Formats: sequence, structure tokens, C-alpha cells
Amino acid sequence: MSRAARRPPAERRAELATTARDLALAEGLASVTLRSVAGRAGVTPALVAHYHPVMDQLVASAFTAVVGAELAEVDALLASADGPVDRLAALLRTLLDGTRDDVTLVWVEAWALGRRNEALAEAVREQMDAWQTLILSIVDEGVDAGAFHADDPAQAAWQLLGMIDGLNAQALVRWGAGGDRGPVLARAVEGMLALPRGTLDAALES
Repeated sequence: MSRAARRPPAERRAELATTARDLALAEGLASVTLRSVAGRAGVTPALVAHYHPVMDQLVASAFTAVVGAELAEVDALLASADGPVDRLAALLRTLLDGTRDDVTLVWVEAWALGRRNEALAEAVREQMDAWQTLILSIVDEGVDAGAFHADDPAQAAWQLLGMIDGLNAQALVRWGAGGDRGPVLARAVEGMLALPRGTLDAALES
């Protein structure tokens, strides 16, 4: 391997973190190893170890970079929707249409790898809290507007997040509803939030 060009330490550290993020998104979180990051960046493993001496933390930062970017993207998308029903439909549409399966793989691997990587486990908990907060804001808005009914909005948000995660994880192995994840979940969510049957189906098609 040719000698890597010298760069300021902060720039090199950031470059390697970005490489780890890109690797996680392209090949899954389990692919973020010392050698794979070095190979993708065109540097030696020793250089990666110099700037990121704790590999567990680099894996955790790669996870956070991938899923944090998705959360920001979805948050911006929902901001343009008109009212809680449309926001909920937009959430289901964008998370269940199969276009984010690369991020789903990162999530699934993070849940498994986090059992032995506490830095990753902490990052997973933080990002799940952030997603629950986003979904809760939609549920709270709908309850306040009289569009939804939920005795415990926080619990409803957790339940919805779990159903989304479960359907997407199943779809990675092409089991279950496949490309029809949105409509399948819409009917369950309508029941959970006391919406008239077909409300979300109509919004998903708009």
C-alpha cells in the first residue's frame, strides 16, 4: 500500500470516521473493522488505530452518523406535511416503502452487536429515544387536535416504533408483507389511535 498523504490530525480523524460511516451504509455495521476501514480509506490499519484507538467507539459513531442522518431527513420531510394524519402517513410511507433497507440493516446489526459493545448500545438507546420523541410529537399533535385518541401517547409511540422496526427487519429476508408494509401497518395504527378505518390508507395513497 502506498504511503497516505499527510493531513492535519483533525481532518484525518474525520475522514476515517466518514469512511466508517460509508462502509456501514454500503455493507452493514458488521463490516466496520480496522482492516476494512483502512482498506477503504487507502491507509494502513495502524493509522486507523492511531486516530481511532477504540474500535467499539468508531463503530458506535458510524451507527450514529448513519441513523442520525436518516432521522434528520425524515424530520424535514414530516415538517412539510399538513397536519398529524398526513404526517403519520408520510412517516409510514417513507419508512416502510423499502427504500431505506440499507439503514434498517445497520439498525438490526446494531441491536445484535450492541450486546458486546457498550458504546454502540448507548448510541442505539439514544437514537431510539430520538425516534420515539419524533413519533410522540406526531401522536401528541393528533391527540391535541382531536384526530387521534391514545390513553398513553408515549406508549403508543413506542409501540408504533416497534412495529415499524419489526416489519422492516422481517423484510430484509423477504418474509411477510414485502412491499406492502405500509398498508399492513396502517390498519393496525388506525385501530391503535382510534382513527376511522381507511383514513391512513387514503393518506398513504395521496
